Order: sequence, then C-alpha cells, then structure tokens
Amino acid sequence: MRNPRIHTSAPLQAGQKVILDDNAAHHVGKVLRMQPGQPLVLFNGDGNNYPSELDEVGKKQVTAKVLRQEPSACEPRLKIVLGQVISKGDRMDYAVQKSTELGVDTIVPLTSERCDVRLKGDREDKRIRHWQQVAISAAEQCGRATVPTIAPLASLSDWFEQSRDCDLRLVLHHRTEQALDQLHPPAQGIALLVGPEGGLSAAEIAMAQEQGFHPTAMGPRVLRTETAPVAAITLCQWLWGDFRE
Repeated sequence: MRNPRIHTSAPLQAGQKVILDDNAAHHVGKVLRMQPGQPLVLFNGDGNNYPSELDEVGKKQVTAKVLRQEPSACEPRLKIVLGQVISKGDRMDYAVQKSTELGVDTIVPLTSERCDVRLKGDREDKRIRHWQQVAISAAEQCGRATVPTIAPLASLSDWFEQSRDCDLRLVLHHRTEQALDQLHPPAQGIALLVGPEGGLSAAEIAMAQEQGFHPTAMGPRVLRTETAPVAAITLCQWLWGDFRE
C-alpha cells in the first residue's frame, strides 16, 4: 500500500517541520487516523514530492517532518487549458476531478448563452474554492505534484483572449467530421472549449471559429458535458502527450 499523499500550501524543504493545513490535518488525523511516526508524502504544487514522517497528531494541530525532496515523474508535458461551461449539480465536480487526473494545466469555468447556472459574488467565490479543493483531492489521488489552477469565472469572449498563447484551439462540436488526428500537433499547448448541457449556440461556435478554434468531434455519439472533456483530454494525451510512454 502506498503512503498517503497530502497537499499543503506551506513551503517545503528537507529537515523542515510543517504544520498541516486544516483540511489536511482533518484528513490525516480524523479520516486516516494516522499516528506519529507513520510515513506520508507531502506536496505543495511545485512539481516535487516530499517524503515525510508524521511528528505530532493533536487536537489542535498536525505536524510532519520533511525527510527529502524528490522530483515528480507524473507531471504532464502537454499543456492543456480547459474552458468548461459550468453546469448544474456535480457535473462540474466530475469534469474538474477527471481533468486533473488526466493532466490538465488550468481549468477556466465559463458562462454561455445556454448556461443555466448563475454565480455571483460570494457564491462564485465559494464554488471556485470548492472546485480548487476537488482538484487538490484528485492530485493527491493520482500522484501529481502540481495542481491545476481553477481560474475565475469568465465569459467566452474573455477566455478567447486569455487562451491566445495556446497554438491548438479546439471547440467540441458533434456536427463536424473533423477528428483530432487530422490536426497539426501543438507546440505551445491546447485550449479546449466544452459547452453546457444544451451545447454551444451556432453563434458561439461561429465566434469560436473566428478566434481560431477548430470544431472537433468525439465520434458519432453526443457526449454529456462532463464526459466530453474526459474523452477529448484522453485523446489529446494519446496523440501528443504521455499516454503511450
């Protein structure tokens, strides 16, 4: 059984004692019921793993001693930025979790014409923090030592501007015959746009095309909004990433 992997926001270096964040402390002490002296692996998103040993498991705090630093072998070389129109229920949670496991770099929650979720103010901030925690938990599970950034909520037009540094830009659209393997391999990263339950409107598809996005199909069937990014990221990693290594 592998040692538990725990994310912390603290700087990490060998020989250091670290006070775990509240969420991590609760997971270690209350959920896993770990005891002092037991091994675990800490990471803070800098691309390294830090094998450690629990030092104190108390009611008020949990501390660990960092033993050494090890570069992670699980970090994706292919940069994928996912623009995902937000959806109801736990669909967005699923998309964030699986996209993290599959190796995305950044996830940008988006609004669109057919988006039926409205987030503003404190509610928006709460959901962004929640999705970031979903990404952290997924990184702990899958072995990544980096955590995708959950960006602030954006409109399609704003995200089109933000994603210009990606040289391959894709919009998922089932009414097209163009497949991923017909496109040139990306050199600087992929921007992937996934619409809501009702799909992107014809005007939004046209606007995406004007901004250099290639309409791309994921086969003959219509995929759910939470399934589509999983299929697309998997194919991108297979064609141009590390899935065949």
